[in-house]
Amino acid sequence: MGRIHIVTDSTCDLTKEEVAQHGIHIVPLTIQIDGKTYTDGVDIEPQSFLSFMQNSENLPKSSQPAPGKFKELYDELGKDGDQIISIHMTGGMSGTVESARQAAQMTDANVTVIDSRFIAFGLAFQLREAIKMRDAGATVEEIMARLDKVRENTYLYVVVDTLDNLIKGGRIGKGKGFIGSLLNIKVIANLEGGAYNPVTKVRSHKQVVNYLFKQFQADTAGKTVKSVGISHADGMTTMGGPLKELIEGTGVNDVEIAFTSPIISTHTGPGAIGFMFFAE
Repeated sequence: MGRIHIVTDSTCDLTKEEVAQHGIHIVPLTIQIDGKTYTDGVDIEPQSFLSFMQNSENLPKSSQPAPGKFKELYDELGKDGDQIISIHMTGGMSGTVESARQAAQMTDANVTVIDSRFIAFGLAFQLREAIKMRDAGATVEEIMARLDKVRENTYLYVVVDTLDNLIKGGRIGKGKGFIGSLLNIKVIANLEGGAYNPVTKVRSHKQVVNYLFKQFQADTAGKTVKSVGISHADGMTTMGGPLKELIEGTGVNDVEIAFTSPIISTHTGPGAIGFMFFAE
């Protein structure tokens, strides 16, 4: 039996060291800023992107990889009969997984494409489980079955600190945005079903932290917490740090922190955080 290769995209929140260590193949998305195109994680990094975004005339626009980019990689990885599992950010927010599916139809390689239904660490949890199982000798079918369970037991909450980017991106109306800005409203959403679903609104960072901590306690009651991650767009001081302290107070000592991909922060705007955990 041939090897199993793992492919993903640049929104996965894995470190470059982890990617290299486990031989993960990343097909990056691109982002356009005032007419110039950058490749996510190659010639633009998460922290420098925020200043680019704040100084740009228009809201940056992200683009999924073309099917040809995936096909090229699939052809190379599968040329000797090896299998490929391609796991990507939710199709509810990007056409990336659809590009991968189109490429899987075009290549002669044996490719299984999976919509993770998540982003950032929510995607990373599935990638790590796939790597662990692959290295232990599991089949593609066994890995897919396990990822279904991981997906069912993963929770993701997104908190937007300012409504500006949601308004510019057309995700909420200008009237609602103006009122929200006046009241300093923080929108909390989840990614249930792979789509952005607003669940509540609060008026302070402290209320955000308290809400998320209570949700964490409710969602993990009677379960073992396997992984926790906070992905942010410069939001650690206001929300991420205080939340991390509360989580660690429950005995979870390995809360991971990552500065989120430009692909995500162009939608959320500066100051946002994503809070993700896997428990079963």
